[in-house]
Amino acid sequence: MRLLIVYSTIDGHTLEICERIAAIARATGHEVELAEVESASAGQLEACDRIVIGASIRYGHHRPAVKAFIDRHQAALEVRPNAFFSVNAVGRKPHKRQADTNPYVRKFLGQLRWKPQQVEVFGGKIEYPRYGFFDRNMIRLIMWITGGPTDPRSVTDFTDWTQVEAFAHQLLA
Repeated sequence: MRLLIVYSTIDGHTLEICERIAAIARATGHEVELAEVESASAGQLEACDRIVIGASIRYGHHRPAVKAFIDRHQAALEVRPNAFFSVNAVGRKPHKRQADTNPYVRKFLGQLRWKPQQVEVFGGKIEYPRYGFFDRNMIRLIMWITGGPTDPRSVTDFTDWTQVEAFAHQLLA
């Protein structure tokens, strides 16, 4: 099977998750191609047997390029097995890791005509030291309001890597 993983990442953590999924797929004998959402082509979609789209959230929104990609390639997505996953800090809470309980994923999916066959929500990663002044302080404010980590020197990975690996195996089943 040829798996195409299309991703949108802001700070690189979504790509890290994609690479873990790709490693599992390759270890089980599958071909995998990773492509950024802005550069993924119709030809890449046509050449794959299955497609996964992974996207991160910043300030409550997926990047506009993700929706544009999905809208542009809806027909190609619908004719092959597909999945979507979102990476966000709200997903740090186990009860917010489902499409129907995560407000950002629910809203995003509601804006699409495409209905992914499989949807997953992963907790994201907060890396305060790598953020600029504005992002660091805005994210700290959001975390303070929602009870998350606020130490500007901290790096916190909320990703349940067992969940990521289970998702990868489900994709390949």
